Amino acid sequence: MTAATSATAHPSPLERSDLLGLLLVVVIWGLNFVVMKVGLASFTPFQMGAGRYVFAFLPLALLVRRPAVRTRWIVIFGLLQGVGQFGLLFLALKVGMTAALASVLLQTQVFFSALFGLLLLHERVARPLMVGLVFAAAGLACFLVNVSRAEASAAVTGWGLLLTLAASAMWAASNIVVRLAQREGARFDPLAFVVWCSAVPIVPFVAMSWIFDAPATHANWLHAPWIAWATLAFLGWMATDLAYGLWTRLLKRFPANRVAPFSLAVPLIGLAAGILLLGEPIAPLQWLGALLVLCALLCVVFGDRLRRRPVNPPGSPNA
Repeated sequence: MTAATSATAHPSPLERSDLLGLLLVVVIWGLNFVVMKVGLASFTPFQMGAGRYVFAFLPLALLVRRPAVRTRWIVIFGLLQGVGQFGLLFLALKVGMTAALASVLLQTQVFFSALFGLLLLHERVARPLMVGLVFAAAGLACFLVNVSRAEASAAVTGWGLLLTLAASAMWAASNIVVRLAQREGARFDPLAFVVWCSAVPIVPFVAMSWIFDAPATHANWLHAPWIAWATLAFLGWMATDLAYGLWTRLLKRFPANRVAPFSLAVPLIGLAAGILLLGEPIAPLQWLGALLVLCALLCVVFGDRLRRRPVNPPGSPNA
């Protein structure tokens, strides 16, 4: 057995520092949605988008070399992930979506990614993913029924739900762009890619704020409290640069199936944070929908592992 085969058969265990890094990532990403809600009390969605990416780009761009990919991938990813995913998510949180449920619904990007991969990259849809799609569809049906029964002043509105799902689709589309960019060479640096892509959404967000935001809100930059500026710093430096950097570092050291299951803690922390820190209400149908979406994610993450588990033959010691 070669050394490479041995390493694959017996992958190195996660050390304490690795587990602490994973814990830090899921906590940051889980609290991310509550931080957005707090920031939106002082900034408009377009202002928050511009501020987030100014912090994500600076000062790290002065320390990280521009990624070795074509400019078009940087521009497309920046527009899809920045203006698309987070612009729509900020709007959803403003017009009718709780931080708790946004943390769950945004995970449907897994299924949008599979759909785009099938249509654009001709990737195969595995059976666990198909089962997960059924659970996810049932979960979304619960949210739709709840929205149809809710009052206009409800915490989750139809527009909030649609915008959150659109943000999830934009996240999935940006995942496809990353895969295409990675094909250009082994020197692809995910952290540098994210940092330099963060420069792209700044001008569109500033332009949209100037055009669409009420003139009275243009002075938000001058009167925002320190907590509002702290949310922008958290979203840019912690949720984007630090968390993404730690996550990609771990994905380089360990197989994806060792690291990916920890991402299931993100919606759980997001749910708990929204309820405990913001006092957000969750209706029974919303609880059912969230549970079904989480079951869908469990199918995707652990489905292949369960299918490949060897069955002990009769008479074996463990039969």
